[in-house]
Formats: sequence, C-alpha cells, structure tokens
Amino acid sequence: MNDVVGLLLAAGGGRRMGGGGKALLRVGGRTLVERGVRALRDGGCGRVVVVLGARAAEVRRLGVLGGAVAVDNPAWESGMGSSLRTGIEAVAAAGGGAALVLLVDQPGVGAAAVARVRGAYRSPDALAAAGYGGRRGHPVLIGAGHFAGVRVAARGDRGARDYLRERAAGVRLVECGDIADPADLDTPGDLAAFGTPH
Repeated sequence: MNDVVGLLLAAGGGRRMGGGGKALLRVGGRTLVERGVRALRDGGCGRVVVVLGARAAEVRRLGVLGGAVAVDNPAWESGMGSSLRTGIEAVAAAGGGAALVLLVDQPGVGAAAVARVRGAYRSPDALAAAGYGGRRGHPVLIGAGHFAGVRVAARGDRGARDYLRERAAGVRLVECGDIADPADLDTPGDLAAFGTPH
C-alpha cells in the first residue's frame, strides 16, 4: 500500500507535568490522545497507529483510541526515539507508504496542519515537515524509503531531528503557522494556559 498512515507518539510520562503521562490529560473535554487520533483521521489518514507507554493499560481501558492500532513501547522511559522506532516499525509492518508523525502534547496542531503536510506525499522517498515561520516542526511526513534510516537515527529524545537535519535540502517545509500552534504542553502552567489568548 502507498497510503499515509498517521503515527501518534503518546508514550511519554510527562515528568514536568507530574509524571502521570500526557496521553490522558484533558483539553477541551477530550484527552490528548483522543484529540491526536481525531486530528490524524480528520486530516486524511485512514489508518492511525498510536504508540503507548506510560499508563498504556489505562488508555486502552478508557476506549479513547477511536479504532486506531495501539502498540506498546516497553522502552518509553528512554525517550521519544524509542517510541518513533516502535511506531515506524508498526507502520512498515502494515505496508504504509509513509508515516505522518504527530506528538500527543501539541493539541494546537490539528487536522488542518495534518492535511496540509499529508498533501506533500508524492512517493516513498518523500520527506516533509510543518513549518512555523520557517522553522521545522510537527507533523512530520516520513516516506517508507526512509524508515530504515530513521530507525537507526532515532535515539534518546531526538526522534528524527538529526536525520532530517542531515537531509535538510530534501525536506519539503510546509508552512502551517497560519493554521496551527506547535506549542508543547510540558507543565501544568502550559496546560492551564492552552487556549488562553496571548
């Protein structure tokens, strides 16, 4: 298959948020994991993979995954790199032509940004990322031709950052600053301020 599979990284423990895991934090009455799955689906990803770690059993029990395929990252405490590897392996096993990677703690990145970046897919060699004032952010589109390289490069909390930087000339930057807010929710203050006019 050559479809773009949504990949939501939702395994982190959220130490600065109190350590209870970010996936089940609520914004606007919905959990962050639920919001992320919906953004990927509404943005055009027919299939969605969610990587779980902290509180994985509870996320499953609450039934907030909306038909997405959930995979566990037993090494989630080692950082985002292991979650990206776990997710890329699941997308590859499903025959996806590309993975569209979204982070669970960026609820200001919704379906419009997903759709815009997803539109950059042309072939399994594609690499694209949302741009915010010219700076690379999420979501990130990784064509299947890059899966093996990303799995090797994804270590610690770096994710695909180094891999993309080394191939910057080939990464299509898709400006999304007009339709999305890439701010991370890392602390209780971030969560309280989300949606508040700045």
